[in-house]
Amino acid sequence: MTVSRFFVVGGAGFIGSHLIEQLVELGPVTAYDNLSIGKREFLERPLKSGACKLVEADALDLARLIAEMRGHDVVFLLAANPEARWGLENSRLDLEQGTILTWNVLEAMRQTGARKLVFSSSGTVYGDTTAFCGESDLGSLPISLYGASKLAGESMISAWVECFGIQAWIFRFGNIVGSRGTHGAALDFFKKLKQNPRELEVLGDGTQAKPYVHVSDCVSGMLFAFERATERLNVFNIAPGDYTSVRRIAELCVAHSPYPGASIRYTGGDRGWPGDVPQSRLDSSKLDALGWHTSKRSDDAVEQAVRELSREVFG
Repeated sequence: MTVSRFFVVGGAGFIGSHLIEQLVELGPVTAYDNLSIGKREFLERPLKSGACKLVEADALDLARLIAEMRGHDVVFLLAANPEARWGLENSRLDLEQGTILTWNVLEAMRQTGARKLVFSSSGTVYGDTTAFCGESDLGSLPISLYGASKLAGESMISAWVECFGIQAWIFRFGNIVGSRGTHGAALDFFKKLKQNPRELEVLGDGTQAKPYVHVSDCVSGMLFAFERATERLNVFNIAPGDYTSVRRIAELCVAHSPYPGASIRYTGGDRGWPGDVPQSRLDSSKLDALGWHTSKRSDDAVEQAVRELSREVFG
């Protein structure tokens, strides 16, 4: 890569901090994060190296975003509402943290001259379908506010590519898991077990199943495609070809907790909450054809993440 500076919006978060640990090997990095979810300690090693600096500010502050982005070549946009269910309590959340925030980043790029954008999207853009979805399969619209904001962001990025000449890479993730996780089923289960060591409540009937990607594979896939895909607009799924059930995750969490005798109680129903996509399958053959695939199957990614999160939660 021939670049001078990387600018990572949401850089102190779960995926952002893992990404920055790789980016500092390629050039200087600015992490831009309001630390509402992300943590300064996630960036301890990159900050100590001197190759990364942290700007504690909100991406909804357009003037500050423009000021800090000046002089950077590549922008990674990872900031978003981290928990899709929160949109049910605050329906404006995904509008602000997804759609408006994405527009702010694009407008800051237009005004500062940054030419390359890497955007973290989601498999939720494919809607409520059990089919294996490739990058061109957008027949079903999203059913969550989070998914709607991601699809809106993708649409704006496509327009910016055409209207203002930027180059963009959009990555539609499966469920990302691993150390420093700030949300997701496994972390939620461990927190519940700390509160009630005798019983783990699981939303739905446990048959919900999705492809899970370890965060190390997520970062690896993004950087691989960023270096090699050369279209003006590049869209890739990142996910293994298999999937893991919520029941499997719950059983692993109980087994790797200090409370292996805890019972599991399912609330029932085919999905955990309104807007949840109970069955998700992603076709990543486009990225495979470029020469990269996940190093871990979905079950293996989940099991490794459960071990990592257990150490973080229980010590």
